[in-house]
Amino acid sequence: MAIAMLVTSIAAGITGCSGMNGSEDNPETREVDVARADAVTFADQIRSIIDLPGKTSDAGPTPTPCGDRDFDKFYSLVHPWSLYGVSVPDMEKAMLRLKGELPAQGWKIESYGPNSSRAKSLELTATATKKRYSLVITLLDRRGRSDDPSMITVDLGSPCLQVPEGTKVVI
Repeated sequence: MAIAMLVTSIAAGITGCSGMNGSEDNPETREVDVARADAVTFADQIRSIIDLPGKTSDAGPTPTPCGDRDFDKFYSLVHPWSLYGVSVPDMEKAMLRLKGELPAQGWKIESYGPNSSRAKSLELTATATKKRYSLVITLLDRRGRSDDPSMITVDLGSPCLQVPEGTKVVI
């Protein structure tokens, strides 16, 4: 059975296109490989807090365009992944762990509770206080509504960044 992974419009909706230490007009300079390493570190941190033995789908961090800026120079990094194959009650406990433990790991919880979807899925949004990565974690409870498994989706994204002068975004 194919697992459909929920990938929202992270580049625009979650990450925005504002710089971390600069303004929208002057995003922070960071090599793509450094931003990728940050995303992997954050994903590992989140997996550790979730602490469930389920299966994961993870395509890895990927640079995406940053608004209408020149994609050779400006990018946002997105890293969507999901966890499935465990009970919904266990996933609910993991969501509570995330809410409780992410602040100690340098994340500011922006919101926690039912989202605006028709299903009113449990959702946590947060921002990394130092590197300003954004995070949306959603518990998709599909019991009795779909043949697809219930899952936790994680949408992790960077703010708009620019590559060092003389280099280009490498996908």
